[in-house]
Amino acid sequence: MSDPSSWLAVLQSGRWFSQLAPALSASLMDMARVRELSPGEALFLRGQPPCGLYALVKGSIRISGLGGRQGESREAVLTLLEPPGWFGEISLFDGSPRTHDAYACEPSVLLQLPQEMLLAWLARHPQHWRDLALLMADKLRIAFVAMEELALLPAPQRLARRLVLMAEGYGQWRESQLSRRMIDVSQEQLSMMLGITRQTTNQILRDLQERQVLQVHRGVVEIVDLAALRAACQ
Repeated sequence: MSDPSSWLAVLQSGRWFSQLAPALSASLMDMARVRELSPGEALFLRGQPPCGLYALVKGSIRISGLGGRQGESREAVLTLLEPPGWFGEISLFDGSPRTHDAYACEPSVLLQLPQEMLLAWLARHPQHWRDLALLMADKLRIAFVAMEELALLPAPQRLARRLVLMAEGYGQWRESQLSRRMIDVSQEQLSMMLGITRQTTNQILRDLQERQVLQVHRGVVEIVDLAALRAACQ
């Protein structure tokens, strides 16, 4: 199992971690424990007690939940996390059970900051609670935007906006102008994230492909023209 410090460059590529005070970032690395997950393995499940803060440094994690009547439950995918994503801070603040499930989509490596250890450190350094609050505020902003889009925008615009967000790392990269050409997401995952049918998702992607905005591969969406994809968000 690798040394947490070997993943420091990945963490520093993220906007939140790169802006932390040296004392805080060094302490987080000292507390970190490496976790490795196989595809389909659960990191935690809804209702389980809080187990700390996580940083994803390799692979991808699906945050989702099941709902509906007994025997007819459906999965709703909130997001697909990629490096250098931090998550788990809600239960750090309120001490309540996990609100959703977290599964590895592929072989994944995470750094875990155990709950009790991190809380004890923050009790001695309470000025750094604000840094954790900023991490949570970023997620809240994205959630509010998604709720507004769900209520106001048609499916084609919502899908285009989600792909742009994913291509730009949900705004979490230190270099704000960076973007990614290949997005590891399937049509089924997109449909579950946006609350639309697989057929509708396929139709929207096919239209964007015919307009040479993107190319759809098995489990991957390739962004051919990011400017045109941004225009499709309007």
